[in-house]
Amino acid sequence: MSEAVIQIRNLSKIYRDFWGRKKVQALNSLSLDVNKGEIFGLLGPNGSGKTTTMKLLLGLLFPTDGEISILGKSASDVSKNEQIGYLPEESYLYRFLNAEETLDFYGRLFDISPAERRERTNALIERVGLQHARRRQLKEYSKGMTRRIGLAQALINNPDLVLLDEPTSGLDPLGTRDMKDMILKLRDEGKTVVMCSHLLADVQDVCDRIAILFNGELKELGTVDELLTEQDETQLLTSKLDAETIDELKAVLAKHNADVRSVTHPRNSLEDLFLKTVRTSQERPGQRYVPSAGDGDSAGGSPEPPAADAESN
Repeated sequence: MSEAVIQIRNLSKIYRDFWGRKKVQALNSLSLDVNKGEIFGLLGPNGSGKTTTMKLLLGLLFPTDGEISILGKSASDVSKNEQIGYLPEESYLYRFLNAEETLDFYGRLFDISPAERRERTNALIERVGLQHARRRQLKEYSKGMTRRIGLAQALINNPDLVLLDEPTSGLDPLGTRDMKDMILKLRDEGKTVVMCSHLLADVQDVCDRIAILFNGELKELGTVDELLTEQDETQLLTSKLDAETIDELKAVLAKHNADVRSVTHPRNSLEDLFLKTVRTSQERPGQRYVPSAGDGDSAGGSPEPPAADAESN
């Protein structure tokens, strides 16, 4: 068994109104472990308790009931936060500072020496792809750029545990892919990552294990493969077959009482198609897709080779 970085036992959180009456039960008897060196996903719709769990881990909220151990310490022990990096759902950064000044400021909070602050600042700005905007004030940043500098800020103290709340919020598909690659790299470096999201594809792509919350309760827990694999069905993937061969295979399977439910070609995700299209366009500027004339059916079209003056496009 891997070492547990986070241990949550029977955690409950009730929000109360001004008179102390129960208003909302955000969490109800939540119990789970997060192991060292894994990417753990908290998945659920809005209002399921994901952000509340994050704030409880950081000690920003106090539980109504239950216990939390994080990095071997109680969640209420603020000294543990020196080993934690946190990217909130909304990055509240100083708008009139630039990227360099922002990272230097947060480095000072962790009492990092000036030389090390400069080294980490340069490395993190390059890591999140903001070299071109390192001296631009954050008020001029787009939402995607703000998420990038927010991630860099979360890593300035070289944390052992990284908590990410909706890390791909506001990012375009290219930015989303970059963010997911950076999260995977954190795991490769031995860090533990906990991310919460309601975007299913993001969690599926990067997480080792996931927990699904609904109305503050744990509904599913396990590895992505365990939870997504349909054990009652078998899928065969072969090279392209002609109709006659497919009929022969169906006959063989029928002898073994197997119900052939569909015969289709494999499908890529829309994200894969989008990224492939962008990369191909970067490699072959000027090439474009020309739909078939007449019926408007683009499926009948074909790529048009780059024009001779493609550089001007």
